[in-house]
Amino acid sequence: MPAFRLFWRQISALIRKELMALIKDPSARVLLLAPPIMQTMLFGYAATFDIADVPYAVVDLDRSAASGELLARLDGSGLFQREATLASPSQIAPLVDRGDVLLAITIPPDFAAKLEAGQPAPLQVILDGRNSTTAGMAGAYLASIVNGFNRDNAGSGATGGVEIVRRAWFSPNLESRWNILTGMVAGLAMIQVLMVAALSVSREREQGTFDQLLVTPLTPAQILIGKAVPSILVGLMQSTLVMAINTLWFHLPFNGSLVLFYFGMLSFMTSAVGIGLAISAIALNMQQAMLYTFFVVMPLMLLSGLITPVSNMPEFLQIATYANPLRFAMDLVRRVILEGAGLSDVAWDFVPQLGVMVVTLPLAAWLFRHRLS
Repeated sequence: MPAFRLFWRQISALIRKELMALIKDPSARVLLLAPPIMQTMLFGYAATFDIADVPYAVVDLDRSAASGELLARLDGSGLFQREATLASPSQIAPLVDRGDVLLAITIPPDFAAKLEAGQPAPLQVILDGRNSTTAGMAGAYLASIVNGFNRDNAGSGATGGVEIVRRAWFSPNLESRWNILTGMVAGLAMIQVLMVAALSVSREREQGTFDQLLVTPLTPAQILIGKAVPSILVGLMQSTLVMAINTLWFHLPFNGSLVLFYFGMLSFMTSAVGIGLAISAIALNMQQAMLYTFFVVMPLMLLSGLITPVSNMPEFLQIATYANPLRFAMDLVRRVILEGAGLSDVAWDFVPQLGVMVVTLPLAAWLFRHRLS
């Protein structure tokens, strides 16, 4: 027990030293506060998305020639990919919740009859508003196909037309900034965590205090923990700051559990800090640490699904995203904030993060032992 107290007393002293080094340095204080505020505002107003294919599900309660023709136009467009043909509207919710489909179409049983009678034939379309920009674009593409169907119908002598009744789940107005800003909660925090962790050892090397650290009774494991905890705390602070801006300034709803949100962020920060500490152990100075960090940040952001949906990427890149903890952190954050998802809904998002954690933290520990030996 005394050995355990000594172990944690030494780690807590190193943690306090790291935090004081950050707080007392004016440039570090600016680095911690200014970038997330500026980038959150910038992405909130300026960023947009694009789509290449639209997975959808259909409930055809009419099964007429008219409904078959409309669905054939969708399937033959090259953009819409039918993922499921359902028997009941009650089967739609699980597919949308899991993100298997971007939209679901319900064709009523009197669809053809209303067209033949010259009456508007409603077509219910449910959109996944968690990815609001792509959902809005998918709705626009669907509307163009329906308009073509109506024109051909009018040319054949029918006076009725298909009328789209659209409903967006999780983002009723399909505001694109909701999707972007929820993703930035994890993205901006990751950048700060990687920077703080990557600069932790290289900064001491340049300041000449690294040799003093070597002669202390601290073990490599203690140094690793002492360097990791401040970075994780910085990441949690950053995510809280961005979430506060999203909620108070941009009026994003928070429909989920704060406990699950912070549990997910803690898991993500721990996996990200392993990457940062590995960079810190490899880099010989702060310039190298910053260069390596930016080299890692760009692919992590591009492969996260923030800019381009993962489903639109080439297959080999989709496989590569499983090694990217940011992809699953963004999915977890979006689902908790917008959908109000519970632990059972996002449990699989923790698995890749834990996998990265299991690989990077031992790697960082080995690199520390190698540097200290």
